[in-house]
Amino acid sequence: MTDQVGHARGILAEASPVLVLTGAGISADSGVPTFRGEGGLWREFRAEELATPDAFARDPRLVWEWYEWRRRTVAGCEPNAAHLALAGWQAAGADVRIATQNVDGLHGMAARLTGITDGGRLLELHGTLFGARCTACARRAESPDPIDTGNGAGLPRCGGPEGCGGLLRPDVVWFGEPLDPDVIGTAFAWAEAAAACLVVGTSGIVQPAAGLAEVTRERGAAVIEINPESTPITRIATLSIRGGAADTVPRLIPRAVS
Repeated sequence: MTDQVGHARGILAEASPVLVLTGAGISADSGVPTFRGEGGLWREFRAEELATPDAFARDPRLVWEWYEWRRRTVAGCEPNAAHLALAGWQAAGADVRIATQNVDGLHGMAARLTGITDGGRLLELHGTLFGARCTACARRAESPDPIDTGNGAGLPRCGGPEGCGGLLRPDVVWFGEPLDPDVIGTAFAWAEAAAACLVVGTSGIVQPAAGLAEVTRERGAAVIEINPESTPITRIATLSIRGGAADTVPRLIPRAVS
């Protein structure tokens, strides 16, 4: 594995720009659970039963209660060494673009901790737990504060001088919904331009994000995968390194940025 890490680091040192695609595995060492209904009230439900437009239409209070539980859980987590290494790489001047399937906000937190103020090199493909979107006018807003889910009257509504008063929903992509075309379009443009693609902690199953690495590979550029297990991306990867993100990613970052 040491030789693979050194080889990968050499590839990334020469590549610019680099696309980094991350999934749930990069946040595992931060203690972020997968929220598939383990423990407490939510063992009665599956994510597929709550993360849908129909579920929200039927019972918005229940859906917001689940998301508020998730938000509180994630709010107690911090970026791990992998998040911080990638953000530090960007802060050092490397042309690194991150596209994440995660909604936990940890890449953004890592960016702020390393002094990055330009959010244009981070795409949250599936949205964020800490954002909300109006169901009436589609206006988006940050939503970092606790939400009162005790009854329907406390649910958030579209406010401010431009607000329409409509009910807000979590600003995440639900089952059965397409990704924001501007966001995924930018991600594929990054994949086509990338001199290398680093894939960290993703199952390689969820489309269309899983196709980003394949686009880069089809152009003849390198794909480096970091995952404890084999995935569908393994078959196209230039290098596939078995390991956890927090341990492996910091060792891949080039020592200097030109």
